[in-house]
Amino acid sequence: MSLEVLNERVKTDLSYIAFGGTNWVRPLDHPEGHVYDVVVVGGGQSGLGTAFGLLRERVSNILVIDENQEGTEGPWETYARMVTLRTPKHLTSIDLGIPSLTFRSWWEAQVGSAGWEAVDKIPRGDWMNYLRWYRGVLNLPVINEVKLMLVEPAEEGIHRLHIEGAGAPAGTFLARKVVLATGIQGGGEWHVPPLVATKVPRHRYAHTSEAIDFDALKGKKVAILGGGASSFDNANYALSEGVAEAHIFVRRKELPRINPIRQMEVSGMIERYPTLSDKDKYATIAHFFKHNQPPTNDTFARGTSWPGFQLHLGAPWLDVEATEEGAVVTTPQGQFTFDFLVISTGLLTDPALRPELRLIESHIARWGDRYEAPEAVANPLLDAHPYLSPGFAFLSRDVEGEKRLHGLFAFNYSALISCGLSASALSGMKYAIPKLVSAVADQLFLDDRDEILKNFFAYEEIEFMGEWPAGGNP
Repeated sequence: MSLEVLNERVKTDLSYIAFGGTNWVRPLDHPEGHVYDVVVVGGGQSGLGTAFGLLRERVSNILVIDENQEGTEGPWETYARMVTLRTPKHLTSIDLGIPSLTFRSWWEAQVGSAGWEAVDKIPRGDWMNYLRWYRGVLNLPVINEVKLMLVEPAEEGIHRLHIEGAGAPAGTFLARKVVLATGIQGGGEWHVPPLVATKVPRHRYAHTSEAIDFDALKGKKVAILGGGASSFDNANYALSEGVAEAHIFVRRKELPRINPIRQMEVSGMIERYPTLSDKDKYATIAHFFKHNQPPTNDTFARGTSWPGFQLHLGAPWLDVEATEEGAVVTTPQGQFTFDFLVISTGLLTDPALRPELRLIESHIARWGDRYEAPEAVANPLLDAHPYLSPGFAFLSRDVEGEKRLHGLFAFNYSALISCGLSASALSGMKYAIPKLVSAVADQLFLDDRDEILKNFFAYEEIEFMGEWPAGGNP
């Protein structure tokens, strides 16, 4: 098979499910211009899958916007520095049950079934190429280089989205529903400890989410703070780019060995998570955070094979002192001098950290508003997460905010506690996207309930044309 043949197969499969039917949502007029039924913010895997799901529901007056250049959406061409995805290759995601849209079909179309069997994990660059193909073969309505700056709740259930960027055709978009498919950082911000941020010049450190000029670090010594999978990805990448030494510092005395995602993938936890009580949800994610995500075995083996690789366990940073050439890091094991610091300390989730939500974030309910966790598991980092509906909708902590938040959905990492591994992991997307899409479509339907029912009760189009003779049998 070739990609050309696969493309035709996709078209055939979609025709079998009557994909592309007539849009059923009532169009709205507005003096400022066109009103989209849904604007999806983010053109990565979550946004693309959401767009496909909406089109399957015959909600076609939609638009996807992304701040990056076309083909560079998501982390895969920027700060993702792993060699392969961590997800098992057999798990499906944004294909939404269409076999010809799976990564495996795309892969086998180019290298055959034997080539698929030879793959252990999906190479990172090939995953990005698959996403480019997916967007193209489905002809999804995406425009690039458009950044959302502000969500302004407007009258009559329409949100005004203030945008900027080279691809922005206007200063605003109007949308009835807004889906924030903004990835792992979309619910808050990447975290740099104050110990580093306040004491080290900005050109001497970078978070793993940022662009890092590894060419300038050839032959240098680099310190990496954090013991998660991303730390090892960055150490491997740095050493492969010519960095002389990469030291990982972990506050734990042992690396995490358990990856709870693997258990969740086979136990029903991912697909059935939303049925849990608030108590169970909170306890589950508190346990999930306790384990963190360890490096894959191949990533760890690759790292330890480098002569310049060093791992420091039980080594939290007690102090950091800037020097003319770099920084001195103090740990319980002593002091170490480095040319550059790489920070792999994850992110903080809180709607208050998102500038585009500044007009409405005070109304957004947090977990701390709705659930008082037992002292044994209580965590302010969890409490700051938004408390979402089962369909990823923001809920209000006050009556005033109910109308202002209506129509806004968070399909990003901030949904973790409320909705489980959904937009935060490929393994959850095939279950989460249908829930999101159904919730968006339900809102659109109920918003127009009166008009829809009026048209239903007034419907009088004659379908049956048969006649029966007045005198009996013909």
